Amino acid sequence: MSEEKISTRTRKRLAAAAASLAIAGAIGLGAVSTGTLPVMADPVKLDRPVQAPSFADVVSAVSPAVVSVRVSGEAPEPGNVATPFFDMPGFDNLPPNHPLRRFFDEFQRPRGETPRHRVRPIAQGSGFFISADGYIVTNNHVVDGGNEYTVVLDDGTELKAELVGKDPRTDLAVMKVDADREFTYVSFADDESVRVGDWVVAVGNPFGLGGTVTAGIVSARGRYIGAGNYDDFLQIDAAVNQGNSGGPTFNLAGQVVGVNTAIFSPSGGNVGIAFAIPASLAKDVVEDLIDDGTVERGWIGVQIQEVTREIAESLGLKEQKGALINDTVEGQPAAKAGIKAGDVVIAVDGKPVASPRELARVVAAIDPGKKIDVTVWRNGSTQDIEVTVSAMPETDQVAAASPDDNSVEPTSFGLTVTPNEDGEGLVVTDVEPGSVADDNGIRPGDVIRAINSQPVKSSQDMKDAVEKASSAGRGAVLLQVVRDNTNRFVALPIS
Repeated sequence: MSEEKISTRTRKRLAAAAASLAIAGAIGLGAVSTGTLPVMADPVKLDRPVQAPSFADVVSAVSPAVVSVRVSGEAPEPGNVATPFFDMPGFDNLPPNHPLRRFFDEFQRPRGETPRHRVRPIAQGSGFFISADGYIVTNNHVVDGGNEYTVVLDDGTELKAELVGKDPRTDLAVMKVDADREFTYVSFADDESVRVGDWVVAVGNPFGLGGTVTAGIVSARGRYIGAGNYDDFLQIDAAVNQGNSGGPTFNLAGQVVGVNTAIFSPSGGNVGIAFAIPASLAKDVVEDLIDDGTVERGWIGVQIQEVTREIAESLGLKEQKGALINDTVEGQPAAKAGIKAGDVVIAVDGKPVASPRELARVVAAIDPGKKIDVTVWRNGSTQDIEVTVSAMPETDQVAAASPDDNSVEPTSFGLTVTPNEDGEGLVVTDVEPGSVADDNGIRPGDVIRAINSQPVKSSQDMKDAVEKASSAGRGAVLLQVVRDNTNRFVALPIS
C-alpha cells in the first residue's frame, strides 16, 4: 500500500475520532479524556424552602418574663456539730499551742449549747411574672423552708423578692418584687382548649443554667400522680429537669398553659415525662394568694373512697363512677344535711362526679356559704340533698374534727384509715405513694381485719398493735387484709 493511501486513511480515522469526542462531550461522556469538566444535570432546588416548626418568636417574646429563683434559709454551721472524735477525753485539755487546738476550738461546742445558724442557699427553681408590677408565680416546694428569695431576670439582673403566700395542697406560691420599673409579664391560657398533641415550650432554670428552652407536645391531660386531692396534671414530653420547677409551659401564642411541678424519672434526669399544674387551677389559686396570702376552699366534711366494680355491682350502679362515703364528720355540712355512710355521690349541681378526686376538686372550688345540690345513690335510687358548703379547716383541724381521730395516719406505714361500716376492721382510705404500704400492694378500699392476729376496729388499735410488736423486738407486723372478699396477709416492716 502506498504512503499516500495510508495517509488518507489515517486522516479519515482522526476525523471520525474527533467527531465521536464532540458527540460524547455534548452528552456528558468521555469528557475526561479531553481534560474538560463534565456537563452535570441541574441540582435539586426548591422554589420555596421547607419551613420546619420554629419557636424562636415565642421564646423571644416570653423569655423576659421568666426568672430563675434562688432560695436561702437558715442552716446549722457545719463546724458547730459535735462529733464523737472530739468527745474523746483529753482533747479539752490540749495546750494553746497544740496543732490540734485550733480544730478542737472550731468544731467542738459545749453539750446543750444551741448550734449557731447561718443563711445559706437551700433551693433553686424557676418562676414567671404575671403582672407588670412584679408578682411572680413559682412552686411551693421551691420556696418552702426559705426566708430570703432572689430572682434573676433574663438579662442577668438580680432582685430581692418577698413571699406573698403559698399553697402546699396545689404546690403553688406567689412572690413579689418591688422595683422602679415595669416587668414583662405573661398571662394564663384557657387550658380547656389545650389538646393532646399540641406543641408547647418550657422555659426555666434546669440545674441552675437559667434561660433554658425546651419544646415538646402535650402528652396527656388529667394525670393523677398521687400528689394530693387536687391532682389534675398536664403531661408533657418537653425536657424538664431539676430546677425547672415553678417555670411556665407555653402554647405557641405565648400563654401559660401549665406550671411545671414534677417529673417522672427513675434516674433523676429527664425521660420525657413531666407534669404541669393546669393554667385554670393555677390562676384561681394565684388570685387567692395575691388577695390575702391564703386559699379558701369549700368543705362538706366527708371521708370518701373509690367505687370499685364490685361495690358498683353490689349497690346496683350501672357504672363504676362516683365517690363512696365512708363516714361523715359530725356537725359538718354533709352530716347536717343528711348524707350518710354508704351513700355514693354521683353528681354536684347536676355535674357528674367520676371519682373521689373529682368530688374533692369540685367541692374545694365552691365558695364557702354557697348551697349546692348533691346527688347521691342510696337504696337503689338517686336522691338530691341540699348542702351548705363551709370553709375547709386547716389540716390539723381536719384531723381533730374527724370522729375518734381515725382520719389521721396511724403509723409510719403511709396509711390513712377509717372504721369499717360493719364495725369490723379498718377501711384504707388513702395510701401515700412510695410508702411501705404502697410498696407492699395495699390499696384504698382494702379492709384491715387484724394485726398479728388481734382484731382492729380503730386507728388506736392499730397503733397499739404496732407498739406491742415493736416492744417485743419484732421487725414487722402481719396484717390480715381483705380485698374483693378474699383474705391475704401482708407483712409490713416497723420503721
